[in-house]
Amino acid sequence: MENMSSDQPEGTGNDRSTTPEQAPAGASDARPSGGPVVAALETTRQLIDRVLALLCIAIFAALVIVVAWQVFSRQVLGAPATWTEESARYVFVVLALLGAALVFSERGHIAVELLVNKFSVRVQKIVALAVEGSIIFFAGYVMIYGGLAVAANAWTQNISTMPVSVGQVYLTLPVAGALIIFFAVCHIVGMFAGTEKPVPEIDINNQGI
Repeated sequence: MENMSSDQPEGTGNDRSTTPEQAPAGASDARPSGGPVVAALETTRQLIDRVLALLCIAIFAALVIVVAWQVFSRQVLGAPATWTEESARYVFVVLALLGAALVFSERGHIAVELLVNKFSVRVQKIVALAVEGSIIFFAGYVMIYGGLAVAANAWTQNISTMPVSVGQVYLTLPVAGALIIFFAVCHIVGMFAGTEKPVPEIDINNQGI
């Protein structure tokens, strides 16, 4: 019996202390998929994000060109272009509204999380639901309802330096409001489905951009 035990190779047998079982990678951090409804909302949101990002890049590039020509015509040519100031102002307004909607989709707006992080997950969901509900109310009443009223009042007010009217520019307000409401609904559904956390997560890769 001693010879049989002495001939057994080391590291074999039932000694589990040397070969611990390994859990599948990412099993502890895995989140539920949320089902087809959440997946459809997320796919639509990502598509809208890409379109908004491209629009913001194009509008920002146009704003840079307009402002650069304004400075060049004033400082170099000595004859400032009168259309650049008004055009830059309206282009900046459109960029700000669409950019705000895009940042809200990514949950990138300023959020004070010091107190909320101390609550339980259930209370965090209640607070997040109240926040998203107030945002939906503001976007619906102020941005959509108020924006449509302002656009209707200024629809015939032409802009001498642009081929559109003031009312047509103001249509960006209800469009941004509708997008913000859609993104808020996506956040609420994702939060209760478990695909999003109640408190916005900080992406260190986007810091300083």
